[in-house]
Amino acid sequence: MRAAEQVIISTAVTGSVNVPSQSDHLPVSADEIVAAAIGAAEAGSAIIHLHARHDDGRPAWEPEVWERIVPPILEATDAVLNLSTGGSSQMTMEQRLAGANRFSPELASLNMGSMNFVYSGIADRVQQWKHEWEKPYVLGTYAHPFINSFAQIERTLRELGDEKGTRFEFECYDIGHLYTLAHFVDRGLVTGPIMIQGVFGILGGIGADHANLEHMVSIADKLFGDDYQFSAFAAGRDQMSFATHSAWLGGHVRVGLEDSLWIGRGRLAESNAQQVEKIRTAVDDLGKTIATPDDARRMLGLKGRAGVTA
Repeated sequence: MRAAEQVIISTAVTGSVNVPSQSDHLPVSADEIVAAAIGAAEAGSAIIHLHARHDDGRPAWEPEVWERIVPPILEATDAVLNLSTGGSSQMTMEQRLAGANRFSPELASLNMGSMNFVYSGIADRVQQWKHEWEKPYVLGTYAHPFINSFAQIERTLRELGDEKGTRFEFECYDIGHLYTLAHFVDRGLVTGPIMIQGVFGILGGIGADHANLEHMVSIADKLFGDDYQFSAFAAGRDQMSFATHSAWLGGHVRVGLEDSLWIGRGRLAESNAQQVEKIRTAVDDLGKTIATPDDARRMLGLKGRAGVTA
């Protein structure tokens, strides 16, 4: 791994896993997502990772919903916008790509393999549901895998990368996903600089064990040498310790209410910005410099804001 010159903070402000009944602070409406993104950027996040939601919190894919989210953030911040192509496991591939196809972002997430992606356990922790859709939605993940076939990965690389100049954050939920990424590198469909986002603690993926983080970096070193940047996050209570470990190893960090609703033991985070401020303090304590959006663009070889379709 090429040790980061500056540490990029990414913030995943809402996602499609956590549901409104878990926290009143989870941004769900377009206005709330915009405000959360702007707050995270102002707190020091160079990259904002975005999903779209309807006003009741249901994951959304429709371009008209994305259009209520992306332009106001572009107008208010200089942050790099990283649009999800994962959406949710219940969306078709066309739906998952709709937002990125509409805006041709600088960066898009790309999941590197099919897997069991289970968060049905949320139902055991929620005592009162705000919306009828929530409980069936989370319980459904126990029976339905998250499909990311090689054909779907190649389609995304060609449709967004080749045609629109979007680069990717390759989300790797297990060691095998690194080898899948290496397959596409060998075929010339992925070129450096490569951005790997290690994801830990999802039921069905690699566990939130710090030895797994070091093992993932070790295997990535063997496969990609110095031609990659690395970031890591863990879902839930291990969020901050994994982000700190990633920075200590020379990588980047990701926080946000998509990944964890908490700011400390038994304390719900009141905003995404609060999590950014906490990890920023940890990175500062390691003696490392926080990357600006332009630093991130340079390190990741991004096309720049001018290439985004507003």
